[in-house]
Amino acid sequence: MIASITNSKAEIAVFGGGCFWCTEAVFSALNGVSKVESGYSGGSIDKPTYQDVSSGQSGHAEVIKITYDPQIITFQELLEVFFLTHDPTTLNRQGADVGTQYRSAIFYTNPDQKQLALKVIQKLNEEKAYPHPIVTEVSELKKYFPAEAYHQNYFDRNENQPYCKFVIQPKMEKFEKSFKHLIKK
Repeated sequence: MIASITNSKAEIAVFGGGCFWCTEAVFSALNGVSKVESGYSGGSIDKPTYQDVSSGQSGHAEVIKITYDPQIITFQELLEVFFLTHDPTTLNRQGADVGTQYRSAIFYTNPDQKQLALKVIQKLNEEKAYPHPIVTEVSELKKYFPAEAYHQNYFDRNENQPYCKFVIQPKMEKFEKSFKHLIKK
């Protein structure tokens, strides 16, 4: 489990929803989220590099570690944003990004997160919210490794880069329309 959070009210959520540049941008905009860090989890090697992870051989997923205040935004609300801002029905793929490093994953930090994640997945599948069943991995967070500094706050630092304009910006626009009530003012 991840410890040493400066705010005693703060909790941690770790999600893999494809490219961490996209998910970091979305979750950074949420009210109640104090920090979002891109990183790696779910693999077999210690201290992986981007090259290790992007090779698909390390077993790690690109993830984000979200530090949030549950009195302002709940884990349930984080899950709602997570499931609406990526495709949880494609195995090891998000758009043009293909490989196990882009898998849909929730790395829970406590039993309540695990139960809620499984409950939400079951409900979405029962409601047929997507045309295909959800394949999101739900696993205990065993180790988390921060990504290299150049990956952090990528969208904010590179808004005019083509990937940001053509992939992240449309995702942000969809997110902003659906979650106006949760966005930082």
